[in-house]
Amino acid sequence: MSRLLRFLAWTAIIVGVVVGLLRLTAIRWWQVPSGDPYLEASISPTLRGGDWVILWRGTPPIEGDLVLCPEPKAPERQVVGRIVAEGTDHVQVNRDSLFVNRRPFETERACERFTTLEPSSGQEMEQNCRGEIVGSKTHFRGEPLANLPPPTETEADVPSGRVFLASDNRQFPWDSREFGPVPRDTCTETIVFRLISKQGFFDVANRLTLIR
Repeated sequence: MSRLLRFLAWTAIIVGVVVGLLRLTAIRWWQVPSGDPYLEASISPTLRGGDWVILWRGTPPIEGDLVLCPEPKAPERQVVGRIVAEGTDHVQVNRDSLFVNRRPFETERACERFTTLEPSSGQEMEQNCRGEIVGSKTHFRGEPLANLPPPTETEADVPSGRVFLASDNRQFPWDSREFGPVPRDTCTETIVFRLISKQGFFDVANRLTLIR
């Protein structure tokens, strides 16, 4: 028994040291705000307000990564978006279609329908979902709703040193269509893992999940 206790104690110490070093150098955990309806709608179905996630800052984010950045027009506010284009790229966004240098991103099978709150009214909406391939990642995106006005269409050239962010929810975006391309050097953290949701550890479907 004493050997087992010593083993468990040393294991806990080693794990604590490793986590501490990673916390200082490469990761941190962050709770998605739950009082910002526009942000919450824009990140569904990938995340929800109140989720606890792990942010990776050990390497620069790349195309397809979901990143946390300060909003260019209001640096005290943070935005979450997916890098879909880099400096010198040409971007077009039309409803659910996104083109970079005149080429569309590929889509895959439909995924499970989900609900989100319309940010201005708080009304619950049910949306269709589809897989989309950006870079080396396949993520789920929320589709536009036929009974609501379409989101803003955009066509722009991304300046050098900046990235274009797109929301995973194409009906309720809060992304570079609103605040423009974001300086790349301010987007240093990639959202890589969800620990638990706002409902806690017993929300099995939304705990310990890899974020793509």
